[in-house]
Amino acid sequence: GSSLLTGPEGLMAKERENLKRLKCLRRYRQRYGVEALLHRQLKERRMLATDGAAQQAHTTRSSQRCLAFVDDVRCSNQSLPMTRHCLTHICQDTNQTLFKLCQGSEEVPCNKPVPVSLSEDPCCPLHLRLPPQMYVPEQVLAVPEELDAAPTDLYLSAAELQPTESLPLEFSD
Repeated sequence: GSSLLTGPEGLMAKERENLKRLKCLRRYRQRYGVEALLHRQLKERRMLATDGAAQQAHTTRSSQRCLAFVDDVRCSNQSLPMTRHCLTHICQDTNQTLFKLCQGSEEVPCNKPVPVSLSEDPCCPLHLRLPPQMYVPEQVLAVPEELDAAPTDLYLSAAELQPTESLPLEFSD
């Protein structure tokens, strides 16, 4: 834009006005003076606040341990997201509704927490009851003895099955 002002013929008044507008638009969103200083300080404060909060959230999340006690010793497992207990002790939380204890069987009792599914009594994979078998194999029918004793002269031998004369094969359209 400045090279236009130094040309030998110069600029007309309308062109000068358009050039001024163009230069103003180039700097339209830039801040100057006190406004620029305050804006830079605000950005720095925001960066410190967000970096500190993100780092603090990360350290608190990674340091959350299960609140359950086993034999007067606190559990060292990491808690599940949005809870205060690990997967092993999640059923100790009375407010949670996503897990239930496996009932097990009469021979082998089980207290493993399992996710609640569509079934009424959820079970761990060890105590899962399979549905009844859908496919029932057909029973083999017994062959009566009368058919076993059929005469063998009804069957043709391999020699009798061979053609005796060779006939030419004719193909028609």
